[in-house]
Amino acid sequence: MAEEKLTQAAEATEARDAAQPAVVAQAGAATAAPSRRSLLAYAGAGLALGAAGAGGAAAMSGQGSGAMESAALAGAAVPFHGAHQAGIATPVQDRLHFAAFDVKTEDREELIQLLKDWTRAAERMTAGLTVGEGAVGGLPEAPPDDTGEALGLKPSRLTLTVGFGPSLFAKGRFGLEDKHPAALVDLELFPGDNLDPARSGGDLCVQACADDPQVAVHAIRQLARIGFGKTVVRWSQLGFGKTSSTTPEEQTPRNMMGFKDGTRNISGTDTAALDKHVWASAKDGSAWMAGGSYLVARRIRMNIETWDRTPLQEQEDIFGRDKGEGAPVGRARERDEPFLPAMKPEAHVRLAHPDTTGGAMILRRGYSFTDGTDGLGRLDAGLFFLAYQRDVHKGFIPIQRNLARADVLNEYIQHVGSAIFAIPPGVRDEDDWWGRTLFA
Repeated sequence: MAEEKLTQAAEATEARDAAQPAVVAQAGAATAAPSRRSLLAYAGAGLALGAAGAGGAAAMSGQGSGAMESAALAGAAVPFHGAHQAGIATPVQDRLHFAAFDVKTEDREELIQLLKDWTRAAERMTAGLTVGEGAVGGLPEAPPDDTGEALGLKPSRLTLTVGFGPSLFAKGRFGLEDKHPAALVDLELFPGDNLDPARSGGDLCVQACADDPQVAVHAIRQLARIGFGKTVVRWSQLGFGKTSSTTPEEQTPRNMMGFKDGTRNISGTDTAALDKHVWASAKDGSAWMAGGSYLVARRIRMNIETWDRTPLQEQEDIFGRDKGEGAPVGRARERDEPFLPAMKPEAHVRLAHPDTTGGAMILRRGYSFTDGTDGLGRLDAGLFFLAYQRDVHKGFIPIQRNLARADVLNEYIQHVGSAIFAIPPGVRDEDDWWGRTLFA
């Protein structure tokens, strides 16, 4: 049914383009949106690589790194519909544009309509189509429905993931106070935090991940434009160079400190681990969140200049891993089981390990960032940390408490932004929409 819907949209796009030969000629070989044939090819490629997965949650995650690289080069589309939102267990893309929004409307029905409009736009953009009637061919006297900077670009494995912040459930706003999940708590101020309110919180969030940065930026721009007058961007963050992976067969990425990160991350194909640690259940107390997850986003600035003057042996002791291979202290290979007693008590890997956090585990989708320099000429760079879990009380909170208490890495980093969001279940079909289970 979803493929039929995309086919109809592609045919409509072809008909519109056919009526504008001059515009299409200017665009060259790249048209305003994929042709019907290419669109079906993208959808077919996604399905062939296991994109449908278990409810579409582990899109294209069942293949090796070679297949993943081929999908990225082909600009394949990740299926939008499924039991879980894409962009969580989905193989991690190369680029990120994350935005938190404040809701300005006080009308519940207006907020619902916004979420429906966002959903329809997301369906099209993740398939490589323009929003609404497109960027060209409309009334000359009116702004186009799409801003056009992604014309001719492939879907680039774009995923869009939406979440709801604690403030959306405040009493007297939208009548949602009785549906506030117990796991959606305002995070405590951890030791060492230096949080900037302008980079924290938010009523709504949208995580756009893609292999092409322009595709990700375009997606956030369209949703912000659609929400004009009803929402406003509170803060946003661009990211590059994924610092974790949900596909263990891929090469482990490195963070801005030069160390491999995310070695022990939950795999997007490990159904048992996802059910235990990532996906919320109706048994957790909020039936509307079944199939969803909870996201913690933290902007972590690294003191790059200080770190760069730190001796190699000290760097390795701080992390508890070899910098070249990424092997835990006392081991030979990166994926060898860490032997915690061989590490220093304050080593990062040791303090974050499930054996020292009461079994806490999270699914990480972090990205590096560089945002120019500060007033002292120091690089404003670090890690934009994204962690998904079934319950923050059994995931991020115990891990961060442990790290904040003793991690020597804290001498080189500082948490400067923080937010938490409830990520609702996926959009199951073209009649569904983001947040329907919450507002129904």
